[in-house]
Order: sequence, then structure tokens, then C-alpha cells
Amino acid sequence: MSYDATFRVWRGDASGGGLQTYTVAVNEGEVVLDVIHRLQATQAGDLAVRWNCKAGKCGSCSAEVNGRPRLMCMTRMSTFGEAETVTVTPLRTFPVVRDLVTDVSYNYEQAARIPAFAPRPRDKDGNHRMQQIDVERSQEFRKCIECWLCQDTCHVIRDHEENKAVFSGPRFLIRLAELDMHPLDVTDRRNAAQEKFGLGYCNITKCCSEVCPEGIHLTDNGIIPLKERVVDRRYDPLTWLGSKIGRRPKD
Repeated sequence: MSYDATFRVWRGDASGGGLQTYTVAVNEGEVVLDVIHRLQATQAGDLAVRWNCKAGKCGSCSAEVNGRPRLMCMTRMSTFGEAETVTVTPLRTFPVVRDLVTDVSYNYEQAARIPAFAPRPRDKDGNHRMQQIDVERSQEFRKCIECWLCQDTCHVIRDHEENKAVFSGPRFLIRLAELDMHPLDVTDRRNAAQEKFGLGYCNITKCCSEVCPEGIHLTDNGIIPLKERVVDRRYDPLTWLGSKIGRRPKD
């Protein structure tokens, strides 16, 4: 079964733009990206959109659909009523390049600043050993596909452009948490998390977790534990003393 849907798609570039209305055919079982491709093929051949795998694993087709950050390839048209207008706009947190394509280089700049994984020396037999329960603690964060939806919905940088200079965003706070939880890593990143990556700016509204297509509990399992570690380091006298005499370098 097919029907005609009303789509409002943002068209423009860095100098400005606006929403344009289209009527596009929709077939049963399709996703928003299917309709955007049909729109390109039939009415708007110059519509710019970023995509790759169409399977929810590359993170390329991020956009805002009816105001919510989503992957277009994972947003089924059955989510909306046939009479409902579907509005597709670019990620608001990042500068527009053209149409639905945004400049997300901010995220790669933040990624380059993360202190690299630094494993402890191998055991005498040449192996690394760690308990499975320790592996599982940080394994959840490895599912990240870097779609930047958590970055887009985070109001700290979405509504305050000036904060980008001091706040890395939730994706990179969980990267810091993942490394800090890793049983083989010997670098202490807690001071860096607070002082260089702006951990204190996060007020744990959990909006990042709500839009994650991989279901990662960024706030509960990553950011809050990292905040607790930072507080221990700064305000618990025994932890502070241990950091001064322990084996881990500070940053």
C-alpha cells in the first residue's frame, strides 16, 4: 500500500535558507531516508544529504525529523500518520554546509584531544589479563557509531555556541569514562575530564541517552560514574592522598 506524504525539507546553505514543501510517494515498510532518496530522484536532484550504510551502523544520515534528532534510515514512515506532515531539518548544533548536510568537524577536533589508551606492561608471559566483569563495564560504550545525535541534542552546546570552547559533549565524556574504566589502562583522566573537557557543564538531563540509536546509557553508566570519580579525587581526603602516592599518572 502506498500513499502521498507531505514533506517539509530544509533547503539552503551557510548563508541562509528555509523549509520547502513537497508531496512524495511513500510505500509500505519504507523509512524516511527512502523518501528523501525518492525526493532527490524525482523533484530535487540537487538536494544534499549525507548517508552511507542505510543500516543504522554508520551514523551518516543523522538529521532532525519533526524536531527530534534521529537516523533517517532507522525512522520508519509508519511512525507518522498518513496525513501528518514530516519535517526534516539538519542537525541544529552544527553549522550547515548545504541542505541536510552539516559540518561536524567539531566532533573530530574533540576526539583528537582525548588522551590515548595507555596499557600497563604485559605480564611476564607476554599476555594481558583482565576479568570479564571489568571488560563488560566499558564494553557498552564501544557500540557508539558516532552519529552525533547525543551531541546535537545536548543543550549545553545546542543552545550555547560559546560552550563549545570548553565542553566536549556527551560522546567524548563517555569515551573518557570508557578509558578510565578500562582495567588495563594506566592513565588517570579525571582531572582532564573536569578541567579540559568540561565535565562539570553536564547537568545530567539524560537527553543524550534518549536519542542514542544504540541504546547506550550515556548518563547513568558513563557520565555519572565519571562525575563520582572526579568528586572522589577532588574532595575525598583519602582518595586525594592515594592519588598522590598511587601508580597512575594524573593525566
